[in-house]
Amino acid sequence: MEESTIMDLIINPHVVPTYVSFALLSSVVLIVVALIIRASMSLVPRGVQNFMEIVGEAMLNLSVDNIGHKWGEFFFPLIGTLFLYILVGNCFGLIPGFFAPTANINTTASMAVPVFLIYQFWGFKVHGLHYIKHFLGPIRSLAALPLMMLMFVVEVISHLARPLTLSVRLFGNMIAKHLLLLVLGLLVPLVIPTAILALGVLVSVVQALVFTLLSALYIAGAVEEAH
Repeated sequence: MEESTIMDLIINPHVVPTYVSFALLSSVVLIVVALIIRASMSLVPRGVQNFMEIVGEAMLNLSVDNIGHKWGEFFFPLIGTLFLYILVGNCFGLIPGFFAPTANINTTASMAVPVFLIYQFWGFKVHGLHYIKHFLGPIRSLAALPLMMLMFVVEVISHLARPLTLSVRLFGNMIAKHLLLLVLGLLVPLVIPTAILALGVLVSVVQALVFTLLSALYIAGAVEEAH
């Protein structure tokens, strides 16, 4: 039996799942674009460099506006990477023959869980054990101890649900987009595709922005001072 080549293994869904292959392809696309921009960097941005600088500045502003100047700049690489990676993955679903890796719950969970772990880690790193105060609610006194215990349970459940909601929201919207494109494309193949394709691009951008914005808000809530 002939040995399989590396390419055969990559494109074989029985060896490497399709969503993994396209997730890797998303990373490759971003790396290639970064290398191209680096090789042709100029003081007067044009073409791809200009577009990426606009996106980068928008993500920096989003990070700083929601997390604060100090921590916003620190977490900007994470926020910008999340947005670009999700956007590229979402847009793959608009290309015939391609598959959006974000339409698989494993891909979305692989981003949501690290975000959860990162903001919890930095919450304890910044505040120490005082980070627990974020889970106790606004009223803190001996008389309010039962209420504080209740708030602690509610907050813990809320935090544990965050990676689940982040994962399912992005996954569900990408699946819904694909189904809508498929059904309407079959019903009215000569009229609908262009309009639906534009709608698909909008959905891809919005969902990438929503995931990124929520991640920034979760980080902001962890590193800010409890009141």
